[in-house]
Amino acid sequence: MDSKYLGKQIAQPIDELDSFPAPDGIGSVTLTSDEVASSCPITGQPDFYTVKIDYRPNERCIESKSLKLYLWRFANTPVFAEKLAAEIRDRVVSDIVPMTCRVTTIQKPRGGISIETVAEYPNPE
Repeated sequence: MDSKYLGKQIAQPIDELDSFPAPDGIGSVTLTSDEVASSCPITGQPDFYTVKIDYRPNERCIESKSLKLYLWRFANTPVFAEKLAAEIRDRVVSDIVPMTCRVTTIQKPRGGISIETVAEYPNPE
């Protein structure tokens, strides 16, 4: 496997996901991180998330180190929870073209309110 990021020292966030050929017989993949941060676009206050990505691979699977580096890019990004889920979904779909993708973001409570957002591909009608 020729990875852009695996086994290499990377000192900054990235804007893409690396991938590898999907093995035969994989029905679904779930990746979860509870270390995602961003900031509120209005107040600038920090927001912390659990992000869960469920997808059915087509020909490619997400390489997990690149996902960690990609999610790091949101640490200094002002973004609403809903936009965060949609941006991650769009990146997954663009980079690995899965059969399906469901991204769930759960914003940790701030002011007593938690927000859970789901972005799906294909978009359910």
